Parts: sequence; C-alpha cells; structure tokens
Amino acid sequence: MSHARNTGAMQASLRCGAQTRNGETCRAPALRGKARCRMHGGAWGSGAPFGNSNAIKHGFFTGEAIEERKLVRAVLTEAEDLLRELSTRRRC
Repeated sequence: MSHARNTGAMQASLRCGAQTRNGETCRAPALRGKARCRMHGGAWGSGAPFGNSNAIKHGFFTGEAIEERKLVRAVLTEAEDLLRELSTRRRC
C-alpha cells in the first residue's frame, strides 16, 4: 500500500469466515471474542428477536398442502386427457 497508516493489526486479525452470496468467505475482520463480523451475527442484538413472527410457518410446504396440490394436479391431468379423448372422438 502507498499510505503510511498502521494497518498491520487489522490485517493480522481473524477473518469472519461466513459464506457470502457469491460462495466465497467474508473478508471482514471478526469481532473481538467472536467468530463472525458485525454484519454476520457477531454484533450484540443481532439475530431474530424473541417471539419472531417471521418464523411462523405459513403452511404452503406442509405435507398436507403438498398432497392436496398433487391431488389437484392429478385431477386436472385426468380432465385434460378426457377432453382430448372426447375431441378426437367427435372428429371421427
């Protein structure tokens, strides 16, 4: 580097290690006594609040909902096949 700042301590500190969106590890320094940087959960108060309503399951991926969608898909496929068969019978 071309400047005269003392950056040795920061460069020697442990790195965060969290995986970023592009698949690489985070290069920010970890907080003192922590394994992560301030952006990846090392800061006080980070994380979801107690009683987080965002974590409530909405039901779209429950087993019951998935089975219901499979059943509807099967009924629609049968209906399409029947309509296709009826349209070919009328032409003959």
